[in-house]
Parts: sequence; structure tokens; C-alpha cells
Amino acid sequence: MADFGGSDLDAFRTEVRDWIEANFPKSLKGKGGMMMREERTEPTPDMTAWRKAMGEKGWGTPTWPKQYGGGGLTPAHARVIQQELGRAGAYNPIGGMGVMMFGPTLLEYGTEAQKQQHIPPIVKGELQWCQGFSEPGAGSDLASLQTRAEDKGDHYIVNGQKIWTSGAQYADWCFCLVRTDTTKKHEGISFVLFPMTTPGVEVRPIPLIAGNSPFCETFLTDVRVEKDQVVGPVNGGWTVAKRLLQHERSGLSGAGGGGGGRSLVKLAKEYV
Repeated sequence: MADFGGSDLDAFRTEVRDWIEANFPKSLKGKGGMMMREERTEPTPDMTAWRKAMGEKGWGTPTWPKQYGGGGLTPAHARVIQQELGRAGAYNPIGGMGVMMFGPTLLEYGTEAQKQQHIPPIVKGELQWCQGFSEPGAGSDLASLQTRAEDKGDHYIVNGQKIWTSGAQYADWCFCLVRTDTTKKHEGISFVLFPMTTPGVEVRPIPLIAGNSPFCETFLTDVRVEKDQVVGPVNGGWTVAKRLLQHERSGLSGAGGGGGGRSLVKLAKEYV
């Protein structure tokens, strides 16, 4: 679909408006701010129905390739969707690190098998991801990380510790930086994926004074990582990680519509 205005976008806007009217549960109007809070609660039936509707439509990730479940649309059409969600007091229920950070990176660096495995569940909001980057001794100097991946032939065995792993207690999968070569710094890092249910993965939330905590310590003890879950070349993870962080920055600066059309002041008042 060409990225241009005029009658094409006008017709698409009408389609989007009608679809939202038919599918967005009225009980959720103006409640998009709930998606941004630290605490997690069981989704209501309306929340689940809305997530499934947007996921099946592909409009939660409107510019992602259609072959993986995305909308296959242009940025101009994506803006129309965002505008119409805001107009209706609706929100995009498909989000998180999988959408903001990992998914766009995998679309660039992943194998076809990795894309087929991981992108559709992200598009449908079926799985949550967390990020295993920082370590107690590798924060501002991330490339000094020491979490080690030992080559065991068809898989790696990973040992180490990650810190500030946001949402790890809720995540299904982790994208993680590990050291596969101890003789080099930046060139000895690989980018790997593993389920959080893998034996040897232990998550400990970090208590905050407010009670709730989005941050965790993650301990990795003899965690098996399959070699087909290495994204990009072995020892090429630093390049992949830098690209992911670019996606994170652009996602944070460009994220809109999450509040269902409400102002930041209204969101802050409700939260407090």
C-alpha cells in the first residue's frame, strides 16, 4: 500500500473508525493508562477480547510484515490507526518489550525460522519478553558483562547474573547478552534467546519502598540455550544490541496513544 494521503487515507480512516466502533469494548474506554502501571492483574474478558481482536487484525503492529501477522501498512496508515484509537478513547493492547525493542530487531537480524517462531506471538500479544543486559558489575560499561555461555556442541550452557531485569517475573522469554569469547570485549558478546521457564533461571524481584517492583535480579545457573536461538552471528551480539537500543529510544520517544487519548496530567492524577 503506497504511503500517500488523499482519498486512500480517507477511506482507510473510515474503515478504522468503523472497526474500532464494532470491536472496542466500551467498558475499556479511557483505561489505556492501566497498561502502563507496575502491578499486573488478571485481564478482564473485555481486555482479552480487545487484545485478540487487535492481534488478529495486525493493527497492534501495523507496519510489521503481513507474513508474520503484522498489518503490512505504511507509517501514514499507522498514524491513522493511532489517531482513531485516541479519538475513540481506545488504546493499543499490543505492546511491551517484544513490540518496542525485540521484535523490530529480530525482523532485521533474525533467521526466517526465528521470525516465524517469535514474531507472530508478539504481534498477537500472547507472550511477554524481558531484557537480560545489565549486570551488577556491568551497568554503564555494558560491554564488560561476564555472564558466560559455554559451547557444548549443539547448545550453550549459560551461567551468570543479570540485574534490573524489568518485568522478568511476568516474562515468558528473555533476550540476553552473554559472553561467548573471553579474549575480546565487544567482539566476544552474543545475543541469545531462552524461555524463562528453562531450568536454572531464577528471578527475584527487587523490593522498592512503594511495595511493587518492576525490577528483578535474574540468576542463570547452567541454563541451556539452543544454538538456533542465537540472533545474528556468534560474537556479533554487540551490534545487534546497539540496534535494539536504537529501537528502544525511538519507541519511547514516539510512543503515543497508550493513554487512550487522555492527557499526561489526567493520567498522573489517576495514578496518584
